[in-house]
Amino acid sequence: MPLLECVPNISEGRDLAVIDHLATTMAAIPGVQLLDRHSDAVHHRSVFTLTGEPAPLRAAVIALVAATLPHVDLNHHHGAHPRIGAVDVVPFIPLTGATMSDAVLAARATAAAVAARFAIPVFLYEAAASRAERRALQDVRRGQFEGLADKLRRPEWQPDFGPQAPHPTAGAVAIGARHLLVAYNINLATDRLEVATRIARTIRQSSGGLPGVQAIGLALPDRGLVQVSMNLTDLDRTSMAVVFDAVTREAARDGVDVFESEVVGLVPARALVGAAARYLRLSELTARHVLEARLLP
Repeated sequence: MPLLECVPNISEGRDLAVIDHLATTMAAIPGVQLLDRHSDAVHHRSVFTLTGEPAPLRAAVIALVAATLPHVDLNHHHGAHPRIGAVDVVPFIPLTGATMSDAVLAARATAAAVAARFAIPVFLYEAAASRAERRALQDVRRGQFEGLADKLRRPEWQPDFGPQAPHPTAGAVAIGARHLLVAYNINLATDRLEVATRIARTIRQSSGGLPGVQAIGLALPDRGLVQVSMNLTDLDRTSMAVVFDAVTREAARDGVDVFESEVVGLVPARALVGAAARYLRLSELTARHVLEARLLP
């Protein structure tokens, strides 16, 4: 059977008891392995990384939605990260023995099940999208929860599954299929949001910047910092090291230093190997040079 990765993003990043409950709920599904969880209070968001075959992962997502609904009310949710749903985004990614078609089938089956059971509108995105204008997640999420009711009234934004009105507390869900990506954030040593916004606009592909880079600027007011928050969708064309250098260079134009960077969730070894090779100026470094990788079957 094909092995898939599933990375649900939940609009709760502060209540550790709720986050623990959600993680335990998914990990209890037979055939599902919870590899990682990452929570951010400023984003008010948690990201879980699961692996398994399609049927157990579908069961885990359904269990996750059931466990989330009593605890997350978007009418009272405020965080830095854009969102349309309590369970906001659920991508399926092909791994060992799986194709993108397997991931698409899993996404569509899960979307139908979630909409039918919970009366939540579901949008399909990326490779699972039913329409070209819904492939990009940022387009699906534009307007956020607060604008969702108006968006769903427009004929072109009727959901792929579920009612044509938001769930009163949980909004909507975007479920899709995509390739591996790296969620990568760079925090800048300034509280000037316009600096992060300008850099994000400069480096993202949609504005003519780096290939495979999606980026937005966010404020981190409790830390006195701002953040360039990114998804890197094509590591072969644009590595983490290239992005770090570009952000550092652009920040310097405003007299700002990079404070730190962070990875959200898991990354493939080649992403870190590539960064190490660039900064250490190694003539050759691949995953086959990594001891732990060679020990794996």
